[in-house]
Amino acid sequence: MEEAISAADANRKFSHILRGVREGQSYVVTSHGKPVARIIPADEMTKVAAGARAALFSRLEAQPVVHAGHWTRDELYEDEK
Repeated sequence: MEEAISAADANRKFSHILRGVREGQSYVVTSHGKPVARIIPADEMTKVAAGARAALFSRLEAQPVVHAGHWTRDELYEDEK
């Protein structure tokens, strides 16, 4: 569960926030009422990254192969006029 906390409170209570994060708590840090950052347990970020990577690979594997022919390095990087 995420708890919103102002940037000023996050600064004052940082050690308290870290204890909460160690216990699995997540925080959304706000500035002037708008979310600016998220503090989450490190292992949760790893799970998010792994899920995003898996979704990307799944999408890439599903796309058809495009046969664009052969080109030289010079052709690839030539300036368009």
